[in-house]
Amino acid sequence: MNNGFDVIVIGGSAGSLLVLTEILDAIPYHLAPPVVIVLHRLRNVQSEMGRLLSTTRQIIEPEDKEPVREHCMYLAPQNYHLLVEADRTFMLDYSELVNYSRPSIDMTFSSIADVYGAGTLGILLSGANKDGAEGLCQIIAAGGTGIVQDPQTAAFSAMPQSAIDMCAGVQVMSVADIKKFIIGET
Repeated sequence: MNNGFDVIVIGGSAGSLLVLTEILDAIPYHLAPPVVIVLHRLRNVQSEMGRLLSTTRQIIEPEDKEPVREHCMYLAPQNYHLLVEADRTFMLDYSELVNYSRPSIDMTFSSIADVYGAGTLGILLSGANKDGAEGLCQIIAAGGTGIVQDPQTAAFSAMPQSAIDMCAGVQVMSVADIKKFIIGET
């Protein structure tokens, strides 16, 4: 089963952890696209997020200049913006906060849209600010697919609602429908 995407990028903040874990657990290993995850986290506190997101696959916090590889799941490192460069390697960036956040979902989504274009599936989950909305619009503008968690099912609706308000062509889905879409059942 092939979902037709070259990369899947998922962003979330407040209220997204359980939903994200459910989505990641539903992605079978045979789906080749790399999965890049950006979660807002406390900046200067030891984090066990990679362990909390335990799935059937290991989640890697990539190093600077590490190549993006198929069948891998990546988590944006704490307190760094995670970008993908034209040669499909990661770049860690310590520049200013964007939408009060580092890592910024917008920055990751935008860089992936620039590199992967129409092969990008962007998913924006629960969150209490608008980070990710502009980046999701850029994914859609590049010919990719943009999905948001239905704000009525999100613990914090501001993030998905911002994308709905900003982006023409964004698809609103329940968590169950997001999982089906990723694996090509819809």
